[in-house]
Amino acid sequence: MLILAASAHATLPPPGMIAPFVLLLLCIALMPLFATHFWEHHYPKVATGLGLVTAAYYALVRNDWHPLHHAAHEYISFMALVGSLFVISGGINIRVKGEATPFVNTVFLLVGAVLANVIGTTGASMLMIRPWIQMNKYRVTGLHIVFFIFIVSNCGGALTPVGDPPLFLGFLRGVPFWWVLEHCWQAWALTMALLLGIFYAMDSSNFRRAPKEVREFETAHEDWTFRGLPNLAWLGVVLAAVFLPKSAQETTLLGVFSMPALLMFAAAAGSYFTTKPEVHAANDFNFGPVKEVGFLFVGIFLTMIPALQILQSGEAVRIDTPLQYYFSTGALSAFLDNAPTYLSFLAAAMGHEHLSVDSTADVLQFAATRAPHLIAISLGAVFFGAGSYIGNGPNFMVKAIADKSRVNAPSFIGYMLRYSIPLLLPVLLIVGWVMVK
Repeated sequence: MLILAASAHATLPPPGMIAPFVLLLLCIALMPLFATHFWEHHYPKVATGLGLVTAAYYALVRNDWHPLHHAAHEYISFMALVGSLFVISGGINIRVKGEATPFVNTVFLLVGAVLANVIGTTGASMLMIRPWIQMNKYRVTGLHIVFFIFIVSNCGGALTPVGDPPLFLGFLRGVPFWWVLEHCWQAWALTMALLLGIFYAMDSSNFRRAPKEVREFETAHEDWTFRGLPNLAWLGVVLAAVFLPKSAQETTLLGVFSMPALLMFAAAAGSYFTTKPEVHAANDFNFGPVKEVGFLFVGIFLTMIPALQILQSGEAVRIDTPLQYYFSTGALSAFLDNAPTYLSFLAAAMGHEHLSVDSTADVLQFAATRAPHLIAISLGAVFFGAGSYIGNGPNFMVKAIADKSRVNAPSFIGYMLRYSIPLLLPVLLIVGWVMVK
């Protein structure tokens, strides 16, 4: 049971300082739905403005620059990974001719789920959504778009910190790189089996309703063309940066630019300037999505400083069991950005154990002694991010590309009523009851 309690620690920021964080998350969730034009033009001002409110409180009122410095370092590392994977995947183009069978579609989604752990859910989504639409162009429906979001844009990326932003935030705080794979692969496998099985059954029904010429063997196959494959080398540079020795990772420029981050930025620049313009044009590549992520996370990383400090005090949120953490983290991740949701519940869980999310040693201790709790928070954040279009960054990107391709993607409400509630939620309930102990 969730119990809210006032903090008794004089050194903690006042509860009112959580307001910018809550307000920003509500803006991210609601503005694209109810004030689209305003949000498209003014989200950078809203995000940075709310972030500056928190920054001013710490700099001018508390005269405490350490949290701001820590947030800046973490933000740069986060954007280095997300941005470099986005740029490099945007330099690889996959073209498909022909029509896919349900079996081929299912294999394609499974490959996308695995790939999401290597180039991130954002990178995998941007790389694979266009060929996905092309290979189903004669019978593509909202079913294909939604299950792509379920599997490639969200649930698939649950095995590595590279896979999904929440897990990378945990990695930055001290969760070992292979910890998620070691502890979550069984839940990932069960989720993939259930989702892919449901998709195969529904897509088989869709395929049987297609015109006969589409179903004939001669047309039910694909011809694949790949361009921009030299970018795989740049991708290797990014992955190598993640595994640099600890001494190199702790070496920084100006106190905020770590060596891995600088290497990732260099790989992104190398990829961008060596990729042929026609490949970028074929992918409709632009910096719009990563620009949006950059501005929003400036605000998120700053405004969540007081929220994390209050949560890790152990008195703000108390949840008793891993299953409660799974559903609580998931419930918020479905409608708020899942990255800050993950970090907020991690801070709360660690605070209950009198540990600090700002201490690498404490995070390592928590991962070792409270593994079921960390598993629950990790799975809840990643899996439930597929609950709505606003649960994870790639969701809206995929919908925008589908709309531009004249695919009848469901509306926000339709997505939930027709797909995430009746199809995804039962799967995640089963996974929670079976795998979260």
